[in-house]
Amino acid sequence: MKFLFDLFPVILFFAVFKWGQNNPADAQSAISEYLSAFVNGGQVLATQAPILLATAVAILATFAQIGYLLVRRRKVDNMLWVSLVIITLFGGATIYFHNETFIKWKPTVLYWVFAAGLLIAQLGFKRNLIRSMMEKQVSLPDPVWNKLHLAWMLFFVSMGLVNLFVAYSFDTETWVNFKLFGFMGLMFAFIIAQSLMLSKYMKGTE
Repeated sequence: MKFLFDLFPVILFFAVFKWGQNNPADAQSAISEYLSAFVNGGQVLATQAPILLATAVAILATFAQIGYLLVRRRKVDNMLWVSLVIITLFGGATIYFHNETFIKWKPTVLYWVFAAGLLIAQLGFKRNLIRSMMEKQVSLPDPVWNKLHLAWMLFFVSMGLVNLFVAYSFDTETWVNFKLFGFMGLMFAFIIAQSLMLSKYMKGTE
């Protein structure tokens, strides 16, 4: 359930973009009615409307996520706060300048911020954030925790590079599809590989 909650803005982004592609005139009309005050010049082309409308909905969905957690008096993860700031800045720039380049950079910036956070925590504060998140579920020696920490850093850096490759090598529709299905597949593959590694290690120490 938490996985779907975390993906809520991405799923809405995908759904609204697809709707906008199939109904460009309606998407353009929605932009003119609800977002014209936030768009430089106040007007956008019908071809630009789907990505702008999807971006606006994703921003609102992220605010809604945090609002829901606050109302329910639940902890808001730092990653969600970071995501809110980045999508508001880059998504807002996409809407204002009606330029999809900014929102295409958003995943890369987010992943690289996560990687930088892990690196700074390790070098500056001698803290393994992956261990802090997982040590209640599994007990491992320090060398294995260090490997996991490095693996997650490299994974986030790689995801950022992959996003840029797809964004600049293919059209926007392909990038939107990859943003949901490609990233989700890569994340699953990484988690499965991590689980297999831990399983092998734990079997060897029993």
